Amino acid sequence: MDDIDRKILMQLQENAKQNTKEIAGKVGLSVTPTYERIRKLEQQEIIKSYVALLDRTKIGKKLIAYCQVTLTKQQKKLADSFKREMLLLPDIMECHQVSGNFDYLLKIAVDDIAGFHEFINDKLSIINGIATIHTSFVLNSVKDSTAYSL
Repeated sequence: MDDIDRKILMQLQENAKQNTKEIAGKVGLSVTPTYERIRKLEQQEIIKSYVALLDRTKIGKKLIAYCQVTLTKQQKKLADSFKREMLLLPDIMECHQVSGNFDYLLKIAVDDIAGFHEFINDKLSIINGIATIHTSFVLNSVKDSTAYSL
């Protein structure tokens, strides 16, 4: 990946709806080489997909919570089962296996505190193998970016 590829990726992160001609003009290439570079970045799976980023508050997802989950045992079978369960819960935006004092960090988006209470009681806490769940609620987002620095 060279500087031109990085510029293309930055442009796509900023606005993936730009057409190839617009991107080409901003990175200093003609349309065909820009198109070929984008295709190559897609084939290499550096570009995983194109998505629409939504304003969560306008679709009712006003509460973001981060849950620190500790499993009862450090056992592959239990961890694999937990990971499968996480994939089935659409309220979980992110699930990361982490090092430190807990095993997983979950980012959960729900409508409100009642929705969170329902999520914890009816969906998360019933999963086999969870020992503890500690939750922090987002009060204010100082920075909320999806773009990687290149």
